[in-house]
Amino acid sequence: MTAEKAAGTGPATTPSKPKRASAKGHQLAGYIFISPWLIGFILLTLWPIAQSLYLSFTEYSLLEDPVWTGTSNYAKIFTDDATFTKSLSVTFMFVLFSVPLKLFFSLMVALALNKNLRGMNLYRTAIYFPSLIGGSIAVAALWRNMFGLDGYINQVLAWFGIEGVGWISNPDTSLGTLILLNTWQFGSTMVIFLAGLKQVPQELYESASVDGAGKIRKFISITLPMLSPVMFFNLVLGIIGSFQTFTSAFIITKGGPINSTYMYAMFLYEKAFKHYQMGYASALAWILLSIVALLTLINFAASRYWVFYESDGGKTK
Repeated sequence: MTAEKAAGTGPATTPSKPKRASAKGHQLAGYIFISPWLIGFILLTLWPIAQSLYLSFTEYSLLEDPVWTGTSNYAKIFTDDATFTKSLSVTFMFVLFSVPLKLFFSLMVALALNKNLRGMNLYRTAIYFPSLIGGSIAVAALWRNMFGLDGYINQVLAWFGIEGVGWISNPDTSLGTLILLNTWQFGSTMVIFLAGLKQVPQELYESASVDGAGKIRKFISITLPMLSPVMFFNLVLGIIGSFQTFTSAFIITKGGPINSTYMYAMFLYEKAFKHYQMGYASALAWILLSIVALLTLINFAASRYWVFYESDGGKTK
């Protein structure tokens, strides 16, 4: 032992407290930077959600203070509201047909655009462009004029001697016009599919060609499995978006005829802003949230049987 050490005058070790203080300072700086988003999330998202949950157990008309009624709103919805059942069945029918059709057409268009040809970027932009305005009121009004009794569709059919029908005013075809409009708005889904196609290794197709596989076999054995994560993503978003469909039904058909296009979102909107039953509308909103959450959980649970992840060595997860 040296004299310095014996005397206690050797070099002192660096204390750990400054490091901890520095780490806390970095954490504080991080919270300061995210504080605008955090404040906005609490005030504009989390607090309204909590308020909506509370109001769903009250009778509230915007004009008077909310009165606590317990589960009476939910009981009335499930036992004494035929409009709820009708709007929910119409919405489920809409989702059942529009989501698969939208996935199918967007995938087919993405396959057609996934080629290295001159001017292909222009074609992609032109096909995607309608999706930028697809959810607007102007497009809904145009769709109403197209499928009206004297609309453009019937005028084209008249050229071939075919008598048109009132596509919107007929209960048998009115929902189909909304499904067709939703399918036509496939631009965003198509772009996501196109991005997924760009990530498929070309070596897989080359190896399949050496083995004598044709285009259909390549599509079934390579393209679909490699695109399954993208398809799953589009499926979940498509279901969530379809359950919230409002503008097209409100502008084109106003829920008619005979409530054949009376979407759940329209029912919720009218209860809240037409009849001023905010408590009842909040309960409807939470039921919709529960339905969408349940379907999302089912999709995630079922995805392990059909979604392929390349990082898992060829196994589904």
